[in-house]
Amino acid sequence: MKYMLVMRATDEAFASMGEIDFDQMLETIGRFNDELIRAGVLVAAEGLDDAADGVVIDHSSETPVVTDGPYGETKELFNGFYILNVASKEEAIEWAKRAPLSGPGLKTEIRRVTTIDEFPQDNVWIQKERAWREATGQL
Repeated sequence: MKYMLVMRATDEAFASMGEIDFDQMLETIGRFNDELIRAGVLVAAEGLDDAADGVVIDHSSETPVVTDGPYGETKELFNGFYILNVASKEEAIEWAKRAPLSGPGLKTEIRRVTTIDEFPQDNVWIQKERAWREATGQL
């Protein structure tokens, strides 16, 4: 089963990360990533650029509204993610508990990644996606 570990931080926690020595941060995260790789559970891991450089597309109205930067009232920012292929939610939890850069205002949300097999296989769009996944080596 695949699980996504969504790395979140409050605005204050994210700001305090700027005080951490970058080389030390790379060392700490690198060691954790290496553990995931050696255990054979890492599928993907990415960090995200500063939310101030992003945009938000609001689909609340008929014409989507584009706004620079993060939501006006952020309480937590989504800063990166891991996708792990593990045997159970409990195993995903154990890996998340070992993640570096812990402290006040830092959280990890764990969500199972659904598979294409969980959708109606007689649906034309699911069939097209399955064919694409097979053609690109994803299945």
